[in-house]
Amino acid sequence: MSPASDPASDPHGMAIDLTSTPRRSLFGRLGATQEAWIAVAILVLGLLVTLVSPKFATSGNLLNVLQNACFIGIMALGMTPVIISGGIDISVGSILGLCGIALGIVLVAGWPLPVAIPAILLLGALCGAFNGAVIAYLKLPPFVVTLATLSMGRSLALVISQNTVFYEFGTWTEQLLSLGGGKTFGLPNVIFALIAGIVVLHLLLTTTRWGRYVYAVGGNEHAARLCGIPVELIKVSTYAFSGLMAAVAAIFLVGWLGAVTNAIGTGYELQVIAATVIGGASLVGGFGTAIGAAIGAVLVEVIRNSLLIAGVNPFWQGFFVGSFILGAVLLERVRSSKV
Repeated sequence: MSPASDPASDPHGMAIDLTSTPRRSLFGRLGATQEAWIAVAILVLGLLVTLVSPKFATSGNLLNVLQNACFIGIMALGMTPVIISGGIDISVGSILGLCGIALGIVLVAGWPLPVAIPAILLLGALCGAFNGAVIAYLKLPPFVVTLATLSMGRSLALVISQNTVFYEFGTWTEQLLSLGGGKTFGLPNVIFALIAGIVVLHLLLTTTRWGRYVYAVGGNEHAARLCGIPVELIKVSTYAFSGLMAAVAAIFLVGWLGAVTNAIGTGYELQVIAATVIGGASLVGGFGTAIGAAIGAVLVEVIRNSLLIAGVNPFWQGFFVGSFILGAVLLERVRSSKV
C-alpha cells in the first residue's frame, strides 16, 4: 500500500481515510452551476415584473416570451461550441439573413420545401465552415474574420435579392408558415426544435470524441495539438455547426414572420453572444453547456419583455442585457476561484 493511500490514525487510534472527499448534496451541486443561478434570476425577475404588471404572468405572454427566446436559443446552441473552443462568431445574424433570403428565392423559383430546407441548411453550414477555415488555417483572429463576413453576408443578401421583400413563397407558402408559425400539442413548433437542439448538442459535447476535442482545444490549444487532436478541423466544425444552427433559426423565423427582408437577423449576433455567455460559456474557452445557452436566451428575452410590459423605455434593453453579461462573467470568475 502506497503512503498516499495509507489511512492515518487520530490520537484515539481511529483510522482516518485521507483520500475520501465529502460528497455534496444534489442541491449543493445544482447551486454550484451557473445555469441554476440564471434560472433563479429568471424566476425572480419574472416575479418582480408580475408584481408591477400581472400581464407578464399570463399564459399568452409567457408562451410568447418562450417562442421569441427559441430563435436566439437555437443560434446560441450553435455559438456554444465556438466559444468553448476559444473562438467567437459575430456573423451569425448575417448568416441567418442570407439563409432567410436564399430560402425565399428558391421557394419562389419553384423548389419544393423538402428540397429547399436541406439546401438552406447546407448553405448555413458552408458559411460557417468558411469562417472556420479562414480562422484555423490562415491563423487570423476570430473577431476580425467574423466581423468581415458579417458585412459580406449582408451585402450578398442584398445582391441576390436585389433588395426584394418576400411575402409569398410559391406553392409551399402554407407549409412554410405552418412549420415556422404552427403549433404541435398546443406549443409552437420552434420550441420542439430548441429542445431537440439542446438534446443533440448535449450528447455531442458529453458523449462523443468531437465534444471532448472541442473542450480540449478551448482549454489548451497547444496541449491539444501535442496530443494529436486535429485542432484545425475541430475549429472548422464548430463554426460549421454555428452556421447550421443559424440556418435552422432562419427557416423557423421566416415561417413565423411570414415574410423575409434583408434586415432579418440584424443585431441578433449580440443577443446570441449575450445568451451564450450569460448561460455560463467562458469567453476564454474550455467551458459551456447546451442547457446554459438555452437558459441564457430565455433570460435575454425575459429582460426585453419585462421592460416593454413595465413601460420602461426600450432603449434601456441593451443596458440591462449588458449588466447581466457583466454579472454572469463575474459570477463565473467567483465560482471558478472556489473550485
